[in-house]
Amino acid sequence: MRVAVVTVGDEILAGDTINTNAAWLCEQLTDHGVTVERITTVPDTVSDIARVVNEYHAECDAVIVTGGLGPTHDDVTMEGIAAAVGRSVEPHDAAKEWLSAEKGYASDDLADGTTALPARARMLPNEVGVAPGAVVESIYAFPGVPAEMQAMFESVAAEFSGEQTVTEIVAIDEYESELIDRIADLREQFAVTVGSYPGDCVRVKLTSTDPEAVAAARRWLTARVSLADTDDETA
Repeated sequence: MRVAVVTVGDEILAGDTINTNAAWLCEQLTDHGVTVERITTVPDTVSDIARVVNEYHAECDAVIVTGGLGPTHDDVTMEGIAAAVGRSVEPHDAAKEWLSAEKGYASDDLADGTTALPARARMLPNEVGVAPGAVVESIYAFPGVPAEMQAMFESVAAEFSGEQTVTEIVAIDEYESELIDRIADLREQFAVTVGSYPGDCVRVKLTSTDPEAVAAARRWLTARVSLADTDDETA
């Protein structure tokens, strides 16, 4: 399963808010065996949301959009998603009923836009907050508040699945440039994905759906490099 993550918010682009939602979602999706193809942040603009969601909807099995749900002037995510799939935005009866039954809101208490979802969307209850989410075709709209987003994702997590992967990390006390030939040989000999991440040491990440391939690749690599001293249990 291939998924794209789109985070919406001028505050993210301005650096006022750290984009923790994308990191959390990618970790969860990876744990579910899902491949995250894209992470993109867009402003609170209907046209930008629509363009990016439309593109990723055509390329991926699912698109997750976080942020911009609610009744305020900059909450335009539902409009952007609706535009991406050629639908209108309209009051959603299930959302009204849920807010009334579960949150105690009367219809007159709800600001315009709180229950407006793309036509024929599946409403996702917001157990932590107020603004509901939605599923439109294979596009999932979650709130931007981290606690709300996490709870809503967990309610549909079973809809995201793929082949489970195994990962090993080898910490190496050499310069990354010195490892180029050995990493090339590793990639040629073993059916694993290899990532190389420099820092205090070079961490080489080995990933595959085949545990035996990862174990064999790790043995091969550790026999040919100078290992770094590290307290990281994953290394």
